[in-house]
Amino acid sequence: MSDAAETYRTVAGRGEAAFEVQGSRFFGHVAPADSVDAAEAFVAEIEAEYADATHNVPAYRVRADPLREYASDDGEPGGSAGKPALTVLEREELENVVAVVTRYYGGTNLGVGGLSRAYGRAVKLGVDEADIVTEEPHETVSIVVEYDDSGTVRGIIEGSDVEFEATYGERVAFQVRVPVAERDALRERVLSATSGRAAIDTGDESQEDGRTDGE
Repeated sequence: MSDAAETYRTVAGRGEAAFEVQGSRFFGHVAPADSVDAAEAFVAEIEAEYADATHNVPAYRVRADPLREYASDDGEPGGSAGKPALTVLEREELENVVAVVTRYYGGTNLGVGGLSRAYGRAVKLGVDEADIVTEEPHETVSIVVEYDDSGTVRGIIEGSDVEFEATYGERVAFQVRVPVAERDALRERVLSATSGRAAIDTGDESQEDGRTDGE
């Protein structure tokens, strides 16, 4: 089980590597993904870009409760592609990461062992290109206030050095991406400054329609 409050290893950005084995070309694509939907969207993107490939083998590990893991052989012999791709992500202890290995068949069968080594190598090289980083878990906190309190709340948020968006409708709604470890402290500061008038919740959905700005 993945503890949402713990730091974790992931990739800093996208990475890609390519090599050839006995005529078959392999491309390892790796990217960060903070949800299953994001991971599957990356898989779909690579499948569309390399639609003429013989195989596009996906694997991902996404932080959830419990940790979500997925891999597919995409037509390769059972256990020869998806499992070794996923094993690399597990061995590197990476989470919120997705990999797709594209293969163009070169006319020579590589056997299960050869395929396993090639698919694992493609993911490892892609990870190396993407760079491994340690991330602190974040949550999106929704803060809704009347206009009279909006300046005070915005000042608190800006002073916290976090990413946010402010939406101006009938009231002002702030969507704040805050480290999980700092969430409660931010909530207490906002409630104290507004004498409890602020409506605070976690989630990703905006509560108001209107003009949006932020940083």
